[in-house]
Amino acid sequence: MNEVKSIWHNGRLVPWAEAQVHVLTHGLHYGSGAFEGIRAYESPGGTRVLGLDLHVDRLVASCRALRFDLPWSAVEVRQGIFDVIKDNELGGCYIRPLVYVGYGKLGIDPRDNPIEMAIAAYPWGAYHGNGLTEGVDVGISSWRRMAPDTHQAMVKATGNYVNSMMAILEARRHGYAEGLMLDHDGYVCEGSGENLFVIKDGDLITPPVGASILAGITRGFVLELAQDLGLGVREGRLAREMLVFADEVFMTGTAAEITPVRSVDRQPVGAGEPGPLTRRLQEEFFGILSGEKDDRHGWMTPVD
Repeated sequence: MNEVKSIWHNGRLVPWAEAQVHVLTHGLHYGSGAFEGIRAYESPGGTRVLGLDLHVDRLVASCRALRFDLPWSAVEVRQGIFDVIKDNELGGCYIRPLVYVGYGKLGIDPRDNPIEMAIAAYPWGAYHGNGLTEGVDVGISSWRRMAPDTHQAMVKATGNYVNSMMAILEARRHGYAEGLMLDHDGYVCEGSGENLFVIKDGDLITPPVGASILAGITRGFVLELAQDLGLGVREGRLAREMLVFADEVFMTGTAAEITPVRSVDRQPVGAGEPGPLTRRLQEEFFGILSGEKDDRHGWMTPVD
């Protein structure tokens, strides 16, 4: 990332190489952190951030759920995102705000430690490579998502992603791009870093909030687009065999955007290629991000 020169760290821009933490930082030992993944896109009018306020609000809510006393307001976090994009002269980019419990007293109880924050931004292409156009192969993971009385699945906490890491490592060992995870009751809920949608007879079905999923920002955008296109939409638990019965399957996320699934456990989904409704949703989605279509839902925020 030689083209990126600075990171916003604890309220100010510092050189990339100087954005460091102590080895006894609480967050390194206990996973005590919250983060967001945000994308900015280039358009004829300049760089625009997708879902900026939704992401910042979720970060603030995650900190509240983790009982972190965040020293920076949502307005300051938003400005920090703008500052790091502009200072690094970035167009389309990925943005990573991270709040973590810093160095102080080592022990599980974090209360005697400072709350620190960093915001990085850097160029990043398609998360699944050619998957946006060709679709990806996925497998059902042996790792389950956390039960509701273990971790807080709706909190984008750093510690939660050990679960995701194990799922993606297993998937890649088996030659899959992604692992789909079951919830504690055995229903399909999401990928290691994506929400999941099934299309059957023209209707979109996605697991509900509360079924051990992260309430994804892009997931919400797709629900809006589906309504725009007159598609039936419902939230419901997905039995594993629904992935075989489905006409189309796709995953959503800030990194994954809208990625079609062409096979599950080496069984083709539908025709074994991205389906027509997934393509329509992609066309609308990327049209808004690029500025070719009207930002009718107010998703995009210009960098100022």
